[in-house]
Amino acid sequence: MQRIHPVAVFDCVVFGATGDLTLRKLLPALYYRFRDGQVPDESRIIGAARSPLSDEDFRRRAAHALMEHVDAKDLDAKTRDRFLDRLFYLPIDAAAKDADWSRFQAMLDPDRVRVFYFATSPSLYGPITQALGGAGLVTEKSRVVLEKPIGHDLPSALRIIDSVGAVFREDQTFRIDHYLGKETVQNLLALRFANTIFERLWSSDVIDHVQITVAETVGLEGRAGYYDHSGALRDMLQNHMLQLLCLIAMEPPVSLDADRVRDEKLKVLRALKPMDPHDVPTLTVRGQYTQGAIDGQPVPGYLTDLGSDKPSRTESFVALKAEICSWRWANVPFYLRTGKRLPQKVSEIVIQFKALPFSIFPAEAAEWQPNRLIIRLQPEEGMRLGMMTKDPGPGGMRLSPTALDIRFEKTFGHRFPDAYERLLMDTVRGDPTLFMRRDEVEAAWTWVEPILEAWAGRPDHPRPYPAGSWGPTSSIALIERDGRTWHEGAD
Repeated sequence: MQRIHPVAVFDCVVFGATGDLTLRKLLPALYYRFRDGQVPDESRIIGAARSPLSDEDFRRRAAHALMEHVDAKDLDAKTRDRFLDRLFYLPIDAAAKDADWSRFQAMLDPDRVRVFYFATSPSLYGPITQALGGAGLVTEKSRVVLEKPIGHDLPSALRIIDSVGAVFREDQTFRIDHYLGKETVQNLLALRFANTIFERLWSSDVIDHVQITVAETVGLEGRAGYYDHSGALRDMLQNHMLQLLCLIAMEPPVSLDADRVRDEKLKVLRALKPMDPHDVPTLTVRGQYTQGAIDGQPVPGYLTDLGSDKPSRTESFVALKAEICSWRWANVPFYLRTGKRLPQKVSEIVIQFKALPFSIFPAEAAEWQPNRLIIRLQPEEGMRLGMMTKDPGPGGMRLSPTALDIRFEKTFGHRFPDAYERLLMDTVRGDPTLFMRRDEVEAAWTWVEPILEAWAGRPDHPRPYPAGSWGPTSSIALIERDGRTWHEGAD
C-alpha cells in the first residue's frame, strides 16, 4: 500500500498557464496528487497568462488536458470536477510594466504557502520576480519554481540567478529538473548507499566505463523557435545528463539532508576535467538529423521541421567523453549522448564492469560478456544486471549471459507517479533535495561553456545523420577508438 503524506493548504500560481508544460504536465500531476489525497481541498491553483480567459474558460481547457494526458482509468468524473473547482485564472501580461498585480494580493491568502511556478520563457524570470517583490506578494512561506534552462550561457544564468535572488532567498528558490523526480533516478541513491554489494564495487578498481544515453524519437514538436537557439547540449546535457552523472559519481553524503546531498553533487561537477579547445573536436560530436524513418514511417529532416531553407548550426545530437579527476573515478571514462529522431525513446545508464583478469573456464565455454548494470529511467523503469551463468543440463560446462531483472512497476504493483508529482509536492513542503542549488548551476555552465565556445569558433556544421539512426558515425568512432561500444537494446 502506497503511503500518502498530505501537505499544508497552499496557493499555487502558475505563470504560463495556457502553455504546453502546464496543460501536459503540471495540471495532470496536480490532479493525481489531489486524487491521492495529497492536495487539501482548500488549496487553489491559479493560472496566469496573457490570454483573456475567465475561470470557466481555464477550467474547460484544464478538463480537456486531463482527458488527453491522464489515463482514462484514473480519471474519475467526481474527483475531476472537485479538482477543477480548485482552479482559477487571472489574465496578466507579465512583461508589461503597467500590469496590475494587485489582483493577486486580493486573491492570495497571506497565511498559506505560496508557490509561484514560472512555466515561461527564462527571459521573463527576472521581470516576474521583480513584479512579485514590488507588489509585496513574496511572504516567508513563498517559494518560486524555475524551469530549465537557467540562462543560455554562464553570464545569462548568473543574471537570472541574481535577479531572482534579489527577491527570493536561496532556500525559497526551487530550480526544477524533472529528471531528478523520476523514481528510478531517486533509486540511484538507494542503489548506491543502501546496498553494500554495489558501493564496494563502485570505483575504478572494478568499473571499466559508464554510459548515459537520453534518446528521443521526436523532432522539434512545436519547439522550433526555442530549440534552434538552444540545441541538444544546452537543452539536455547541461542539466539533465550532468545531474545523472553527479548521482552516479558522487561520494556518500553524511546524511540525506538537502545541502549534504547537493554538496556531494557539486564536488563531482567541480571535478570534471575541463575540456581544452584543442580537445573538443576529438572528445565531442555534434550532429543534426536529416530525413529518414522512425518505426517504419518517413519523417522530415531538421531544417524541414524548422521551416527554414537556410543552414542551421544548431545540434540535435551530441555525444561526448567526460573524465572525473578523483581517486574513485581516475581513468574511468563517462560517455554521454543525447539526440532527437533516434531509433528509440530511451533514457538509461550503463555501468560496464571490467572483464575477468583470468578465467578458469575454457575459451569455447562461452561468448564472454563482462558484468553490466543497466539502469533504465524510461520506458519500463527498472534495473538489469547482466551476469554469466551455467547452461542447465549435462554435457560439459557451457556458460551463457543471463540477467537479474527488476521492473519497478511490476515489482511494486502500482502506478509510478510522474516526476512532476513528486517535485511539486516537495516544493510545497519546502524540501529542496531534488532541486539544483545556485552553485550547481554555475558549475555546470562553467564546464559546458568551453565546449560551446570551441564549437562557435569552428567553421564546420553539425554532422548529418538520418532520422532513425543512432547519430553520426563519428559518435560511434568516439567510443570505439577506446575499444568500447555503445549499448543498444536489451542484453
